[in-house]
Amino acid sequence: MAQQATETTFAPTTVAHAEERTYSKVTARIVPFLFICYLAAYLDRVNVGFAKLQMLNELKFSETIYGLGAGIFFLGYVLFEVPSNIVLHKVGARLWIARIMITWGLISGAMAFVTTPTMFYILRFLLGVAEAGFIPGILLYLTYWYPASRRGRITAIFLAAIPMSSIIGGPLSGWILSALSGAHGISGWQWLFIVETVPSVLLGIVTLFYLDDRVAEVKWLNDDEKKTIISNIAKDTAGKEEASHLAFAFTSGRVWLLSLIYFAIASGIYIISFWVPTIIKQTGVADPLYIGLLTAIPYIAAMIAMILVNHNADRMRERRWHTTIPTLLTAAGLALTALATNNTLLAIIGLTIAAASVSSGQASFWTLPANFLGGAAAAAGIALINSVGNIGGFASTFLVGWMTDLTHSTSASLYLFAALLVIASGLLLTLPARLINK
Repeated sequence: MAQQATETTFAPTTVAHAEERTYSKVTARIVPFLFICYLAAYLDRVNVGFAKLQMLNELKFSETIYGLGAGIFFLGYVLFEVPSNIVLHKVGARLWIARIMITWGLISGAMAFVTTPTMFYILRFLLGVAEAGFIPGILLYLTYWYPASRRGRITAIFLAAIPMSSIIGGPLSGWILSALSGAHGISGWQWLFIVETVPSVLLGIVTLFYLDDRVAEVKWLNDDEKKTIISNIAKDTAGKEEASHLAFAFTSGRVWLLSLIYFAIASGIYIISFWVPTIIKQTGVADPLYIGLLTAIPYIAAMIAMILVNHNADRMRERRWHTTIPTLLTAAGLALTALATNNTLLAIIGLTIAAASVSSGQASFWTLPANFLGGAAAAAGIALINSVGNIGGFASTFLVGWMTDLTHSTSASLYLFAALLVIASGLLLTLPARLINK
């Protein structure tokens, strides 16, 4: 009997260890690479916030022109998001993600040659078109490998590239603006676009040779490891037959509700991404290098918080409160930042609370759609949510620019979007826990 009991307990333990080794191998293979790709993508998307410190004065652009140009990125992004993700689902991640990265890298580099508002608007729109589908494509790609119970922490690690891009990009951008300004007759803001476009193009080329489209195709897993992953994904998608049809993504009320919620969350993300350098400058910090170093502080906190919060969400298998509470804290952080008109320390505290909270909430939020969507509906639904949500990117960047020109301060717009985030947190609580807590 003792021997039988030992064998009974030994077998499940062995299976569990084998499964952990399998997922450790998958994570080591794909997650660091995807993280680096997203880091490069986000750097190219938001480096305009640092270029602004010199660009506006040199080109005689107003805050409204900047806000519209920064925000018009999202119009191209939104229009092509859903088609892009459907194409990725059909042709595979390797080819499509490589295409996305190479084209956005080249367009980002072309920003160095902007001379008029029209050129600025066109290139920002094209950058959005080029990048459309990248984030939802990766989020969809992760559902091919990880079941819902493991996806929270993996999504958080991937999305940690957002704060990491600012931890690296802030000081780097500040240094480029200071050190390379005027080198070879080229302005610092132009060097910024030229230098930071190179990683995206190179990584796009590497993607063609490194990324695998499907679990069954990989050569770095043995047959048992592939069976483990495929079996877990099959269990995870069981019961989602109706929610796997393409039409379901466009007719589901929950998809549209999540889209509205993500509108508010994305607004908070992009206010921080595009306006932190300006907010810090308004408190009295003038040197671009110091501004760059100070911007790293909120993002260091964000990277730590989002991984810890979403590790806990996976452990507890609870998603709703792990999204709602950070959303409320983001509102509080933005409101505190609005109060800190001439106080750098208070502004940094407010921005740190906002950045850490919105990053944690975003990562937790992106585990929700795949918990009730599958197949083509997941591809379209994730892209649709990201599309509608990113209209918030356009709205926030434009409104902050317009209201800053109007009031000569970012405070009024920060209060506005803090209120919007409070509303979003209430909408999150209307989602049934049984549906999304996996």
